[in-house]
Amino acid sequence: MTSKTGFSFPQSRLQEIAAEILGYAQKKGASACETDISEGFGQSVAVRRGIVDTIEYNRDKGIGLTVYLGQRRGQASTSDFSRAALRSAVDAALSIARFTAPDPCAGLADAELMAHDCPDLDLFHPWEIEVDEALALARRCEEAAFAVDPRISNSEGANVSTQQSHFVSANSNGFMGGFASTRHSLSCAVIAGEGDAMQREFWHDSRRDATELIAVEDVGRIAGERALARLGARKIRTRSAPIVFEAPIAVGLIGHLAQAASGGALYRRSSFLLDALGQQVFSPVVNVSERPHIPKVFGTSWFDHDGVATQAREIVTGGVLNGYFLSTYTARKLGMQTTGNAGGSHNLRVAGGADDLAGLLKKMDKGLLVTELLGHGVNYVTGDYSRGAVGYWVEKGQIKYPVQEVSIAGNLRDMFRTIVAIGNDALPCGAKHCGSVLIERMKIAGS
Repeated sequence: MTSKTGFSFPQSRLQEIAAEILGYAQKKGASACETDISEGFGQSVAVRRGIVDTIEYNRDKGIGLTVYLGQRRGQASTSDFSRAALRSAVDAALSIARFTAPDPCAGLADAELMAHDCPDLDLFHPWEIEVDEALALARRCEEAAFAVDPRISNSEGANVSTQQSHFVSANSNGFMGGFASTRHSLSCAVIAGEGDAMQREFWHDSRRDATELIAVEDVGRIAGERALARLGARKIRTRSAPIVFEAPIAVGLIGHLAQAASGGALYRRSSFLLDALGQQVFSPVVNVSERPHIPKVFGTSWFDHDGVATQAREIVTGGVLNGYFLSTYTARKLGMQTTGNAGGSHNLRVAGGADDLAGLLKKMDKGLLVTELLGHGVNYVTGDYSRGAVGYWVEKGQIKYPVQEVSIAGNLRDMFRTIVAIGNDALPCGAKHCGSVLIERMKIAGS
């Protein structure tokens, strides 16, 4: 493996490769072409019960390209950066395009929509950490979990990971852009045991800049405390009750919004949010914004996968849905304009209220705090929602005991509209930010 302190290719070389691909594709008769060239590397270590479990290194590179012959499209990819391989990939894509049926929605975004002014967003913060140092951090993390209580009896491991990548995207409508970025993470998962009962929990943190990660001892301690708190978990009787989704899983509700409001789901008519623009989809307390240009965070970019400039938007205002998430292709399918969301949403943020998690529990008074969801029971066509759940039963605003082996059910339409409050406890890691969410009532299936 080459040195882990830098990329094998400078950004300028990726730009040269992109220009070569575009030029050759046009020379061979393509009416349009787009390409992505990327390179990444990193390392990840894990320890389990103080013993080295894994040491992994990764280094990869790749090129993907799409050519157009009018409205016919062909795609190819390669991991070989040589000129012969580049030309072979273009030729292969052109051959595919010749035998592909025309698609009236295929093609590049309009040139005037392309991003051209792309200042540095401060996304690249290399962490020069040796393997032995990373292993020492992982051991400290796990030791902190074990130190919480003797009942922390086993571990699934502590992990320290650092990744660097850079890329260039370009197309024949005059766009070329790219940047380098980093992702560093810590995690720990441990098991608490008491008699025959065992409970597993974990905690993690992830940042662009390793200096902003929470202390490894805190990651381990939180994982240990969460595992310990779940000992003595029991079922509860089947009922309907208020639900609080803890912040780490509440972001999933915003993920459901992004999926249901995505162009792909909408043009296939596989979303419960069809024709929902301008409608009251959420309760009035919900405000969701898209902020693609915040420096140093995940989900930030000046452009989407089509090269279209991204924009700050208010997706939901006072519960009203103002916008979908559309790429060039899906927008054409819907007879609409792209929103700069090819590849997904960019840094979604849900405005929090005045309460933290403890405040939401007091507001709920009596109900279920959900801290983990199991299964994938979400139907985006109907909005039906059914998931296994783990958490805590709350009475008089205080946690009374842990709960397991229950499921919660409802419909996303009703869940969105009956959000009572959103907490101010959103976690900083990830490209979606949402505090804990209190929902007025859901069905709980237990004993």
